[in-house]
Amino acid sequence: MTMKQIMSGRVATVELDDKLAVVKDIFEKLRFHHLLVVEGHTLLGVVSDRDLFKALSPNIGTATENYKDAATLNKRVHQIMARHPIVLHEDATIGEAIDLFNTKDITCIPIVNNENRPVGIVSWRDILKNLRKNHE
Repeated sequence: MTMKQIMSGRVATVELDDKLAVVKDIFEKLRFHHLLVVEGHTLLGVVSDRDLFKALSPNIGTATENYKDAATLNKRVHQIMARHPIVLHEDATIGEAIDLFNTKDITCIPIVNNENRPVGIVSWRDILKNLRKNHE
């Protein structure tokens, strides 16, 4: 089984200078856990929902929120993203993905095509779902 068969083709992207308010909005509306950071068609990084929560003030949206808290929404994606993401080609196998998840500190793998452009994303949950399907 290849990454092309199990990847999520619904990929949300942001750019380096997008504000964290944009990232927060995407995570809340689309219920994604990872966004790919691109410039043109070039993959530069990944932002996870955990990266966002670490970067934002815990007072956002509460009665105690002040202007300093709200200002954390003005930070830029490039300030919190994981750079130089580990990727797999769309023809890579599920075994290759499992090896990466077991040896690297990552929670998703961007999937790229022959031109090295992002075409999908795979999480460890995608791997587990497909392994279960094939063993039932």
